[in-house]
Amino acid sequence: MSPRTGRPKAENPLNVDLKVRFDQDTNTRLLAYCKKHGITRTEAIRLGIDVGGKNQALCRPGHIHLLLEETQ
Repeated sequence: MSPRTGRPKAENPLNVDLKVRFDQDTNTRLLAYCKKHGITRTEAIRLGIDVGGKNQALCRPGHIHLLLEETQ
């Protein structure tokens, strides 16, 4: 039998789809942050979750906060 072809399996596959609703102000801030740092919205949200998870003092219990710096 020949070896399998195609892309190798990822160690941590991104197989969860998530839909989020933002108000216009939050969306504007998110887009400005992404443009300033040259990253995608998904990357910014992951970054916010990573930072928020490491600094529990910044989060209310049971909530995940995006820690987006002010862009103004």
